[in-house]
Amino acid sequence: MNKIEDQINVVQRYVPDAAVPILSKYFNYWKVNLVIAPKRITKHGDFRMLSNGVHRISVNNSSNPYRFLITLIHEIAHLVAFKDFGYSIKPHGKEWKSCYKRLMIPFLNPKIFPKNLLNLMDFHFKNPSASTDVDFNLVIELNKFDPETGKNYIFELDSGTFFETENGRKFVLGSKRNKRYECDEVSTRRKYFFSPHAQVKRIQGNG
Repeated sequence: MNKIEDQINVVQRYVPDAAVPILSKYFNYWKVNLVIAPKRITKHGDFRMLSNGVHRISVNNSSNPYRFLITLIHEIAHLVAFKDFGYSIKPHGKEWKSCYKRLMIPFLNPKIFPKNLLNLMDFHFKNPSASTDVDFNLVIELNKFDPETGKNYIFELDSGTFFETENGRKFVLGSKRNKRYECDEVSTRRKYFFSPHAQVKRIQGNG
């Protein structure tokens, strides 16, 4: 069994079954080099070209098959865009968007994505953004397939509520400004802005 076959055997544990045959073609054609990474707070995956000329795609270990698949195609699109257009292109420019849409189209069918999620995916991929995390409706629907965390979305909380982020920092919720919420960090009183769909843990008083 070669390395690509080994990787397909691994990746099929993380994605919907109907996606595996298409992914197998992608992995073999573009010689995808995938690493399953521990969960990272700041990103779902990344693409890197190493100093020896070998590329590496990493995707966070996730029990959400739809998020994993979307992230994987996002990163494969970086590989394809650089191969097709060279390394001077913008990471999430028109070349990457074109590749991302082209690679994702075969997956946009009801055998792979649930109906509600598929409808949002169809809309998102008319002009895909650098991250699905900026698409409010898509994020909320994707999160339904994550394990229950007991956390709240920022937009569900009342102004003045104290909350804690995943890294243990404590904040008090302020008012909404444009599309984000202005919050004060309890220990420093510095102001930070949070997306409405950020998930946080509600705490009592000042924590």
